[in-house]
Amino acid sequence: MKNLKYWAMAVLIVTAFGSCKKFLTVTPKTQMPQDILFSTENGFKDALTGVYIQFKSNNTYGQALTQTTLEQLISSWDITTGTTEQQLGLFNYAHEGVQSRFSSIWAQQYKVITSINAILDKIDENKNVFQNPDMYYIIKSECLALRAYCHLDILRLFGPVPGTSASTITLPYAEHVLNSPQTRISIDEFKTKLLKDLSDAETLIDGKDPIQQYSLSQLKNPSISSGFNPKDNFVAYRYLRMNYYAIKAVQARAYLWFGDKNLAYQNAKLVIDAKNDGGGAKFRLGTGTDMNTSTKDYVLSNEHIFGIYMYNLNDTYTSLYTSGTLKKGSAETPIKSTLYGSTGTDIREVSLWELYTLTNGTKINITKKYSSEKSPIISQDFKQIPMIRLSEMYFIAAETAPIAEGIEYFRQFRVARNIGTLTIPTNEPTLATELLKEYRKEFYAEGQAFYAYKRYNAPRTSIIFAPTAAVPNYVVPVPKEETL
Repeated sequence: MKNLKYWAMAVLIVTAFGSCKKFLTVTPKTQMPQDILFSTENGFKDALTGVYIQFKSNNTYGQALTQTTLEQLISSWDITTGTTEQQLGLFNYAHEGVQSRFSSIWAQQYKVITSINAILDKIDENKNVFQNPDMYYIIKSECLALRAYCHLDILRLFGPVPGTSASTITLPYAEHVLNSPQTRISIDEFKTKLLKDLSDAETLIDGKDPIQQYSLSQLKNPSISSGFNPKDNFVAYRYLRMNYYAIKAVQARAYLWFGDKNLAYQNAKLVIDAKNDGGGAKFRLGTGTDMNTSTKDYVLSNEHIFGIYMYNLNDTYTSLYTSGTLKKGSAETPIKSTLYGSTGTDIREVSLWELYTLTNGTKINITKKYSSEKSPIISQDFKQIPMIRLSEMYFIAAETAPIAEGIEYFRQFRVARNIGTLTIPTNEPTLATELLKEYRKEFYAEGQAFYAYKRYNAPRTSIIFAPTAAVPNYVVPVPKEETL
């Protein structure tokens, strides 16, 4: 028997599993009954805020799906012999510690989905409680898109390698809170439900999302002086929510995964081309100026189409990086030379890593990506973990656009990273090779490189730091307790 608990702001929602062992057999209960929780607009807001809090769990996007487990699969960090981390790098899914890691990810992802479904199961019947009609559409849209986002990562982790022959793998697409096991469905059925959630989410929010009308700087500073002064700040800071452009970006990511290059391109291009009312770009690629010693925006927050705010990110940085837990080598060579190719100009090579000295005098090479300093100024508060970034849209466009246009997207990205002098690929095979290299460089400590390796079904030699004994297996088995 398992009892799993999660918070929705001040409201404790308990997901109890009864006598069934499966994570997806759920009967939600609340200390505040649902008919009270969802009897007001604020109740729905609090419940949705609780979903975003769950996104920060160490078993999901707070660590496992960004900085730790998925990165350890592709040997991003130094390991100690005999540890779970070593077995992850060997793709040893039979190892008990490895199984436990993925069981925790599976459980937490579906806990988040259950929280989302608790809202969706009530929002239509309680539509009349919304004093602001647009708030109903915004909340429902966010929930549908967040549900799709979580399911897509379940598919990318536990599902088949894209493009392989018909798979016998089945996965649950949870659409309601049930007190019986969720039905596992084929990957084709899973795909249909996921894309429908994204399409419905887009339809609901299009034209109602402040991010379509206001700039990121305005959304960061809701006030009379900024020109964005909403009655309710719940609709501010949209770059930290599943906003309209985030939905389009997730659609681009999903269509690429499913092999629909045309729709992947259309959605990625829409995000890249998004403009503010004044004609300026909605999102922009980061440059060296963002990472300089005065700005220190190492996470490139202006690229975040959707990110999660971590108020205690500095504590995470201390516990994971400056403690020596997540490091790569005791010198700069593995990163500067092996990863970046010793360009001497790449802003990630020059500014994103640090040779740090521990208290015992040992030197370790660590990334500064999450070393955001505390700042009372919102425009200088970079304590965010990226969920989807503009650079990924450039990569998708580069891969899916007509070849000449795709190469131009890739060139623009390289210029932003200050490596524009490198030879630009001139055909699809060489472009694909260079794109895979860039996925590795760009998304270090973000979890996305694993999915790129899986989508390309890359050999061990492409996984830069993989041990020679590793035999890549990109299909993580569904947890044993889910197959009983």
